[in-house]
Amino acid sequence: MCANIFLHEFRARLRSVIIWSLSLTFLIVFFFAMFPIFADEAALMNEFLARYPQELRSAFGMDKVDLATVLGFCSFVFIFAQLCLAIQASNYGVGLVSIEESELTADFLLSKPVSRTQVLTSKLLAALTSLTITNLTVWVSCFVAISLFRGEHEYELGTLLLLLLSIVIFQLFFLSVGLVISLLVKRVRSVTPYGLGLGFGMYVLSAFSGIFGDVKLELITPFKHLDPAYIVQHGAYDTPLVLLNVAVSLVALAVSYWRYTRRDIPAVS
Repeated sequence: MCANIFLHEFRARLRSVIIWSLSLTFLIVFFFAMFPIFADEAALMNEFLARYPQELRSAFGMDKVDLATVLGFCSFVFIFAQLCLAIQASNYGVGLVSIEESELTADFLLSKPVSRTQVLTSKLLAALTSLTITNLTVWVSCFVAISLFRGEHEYELGTLLLLLLSIVIFQLFFLSVGLVISLLVKRVRSVTPYGLGLGFGMYVLSAFSGIFGDVKLELITPFKHLDPAYIVQHGAYDTPLVLLNVAVSLVALAVSYWRYTRRDIPAVS
């Protein structure tokens, strides 16, 4: 690892990390502020949700959990938090090497006495550090929000920790897949369309798998690999899907290293 590259990458992403962290904190606290209403009017809320089509409830995982419980409501909030986390990690992955290539500064970086493997490793560690800060913010926000709004309602701490730990595996998938996509296309002119496309695309596939009950779609999207409703309902991960998720992430990283070390880097003409 090259410390200078790591620090440069981390500083360049710091403002983004702060914005994502504050946005997720607001989202979590905002939703949990409504939990007492769901908890106190449980029968009314369940009757209200029952009016929605089964397919719609399946798409959002509302058919598997009780929103009047702390963890059930937390799994509902996590659906929206996951979407934000997916877009953040996708953007970081797609932009990891493509931004310098599009700005034609990559050849200057690679002219330094460091190998391409060291460059990519430094960039990945900086991105992972940025994501870790966001993850820790989500952890703290969840614990604070639950403490403030759960009232007398109890919850299983171990299940909550499983839910929070799933963020690490979840974001690693989008970071690695975003990176390999950026290295497989000829040139990424803008990070945002790719990041949004990957994040929203996987979310839509997850919704479709819930609506149509298509098992094949569940194999594709990490929103199903690490489904918050499943974790809360079973108090455990869906091991085969999690292993598939990790395998895809590792393969994507391996292909990224192979591709980056052999890639023709655009130079200033």
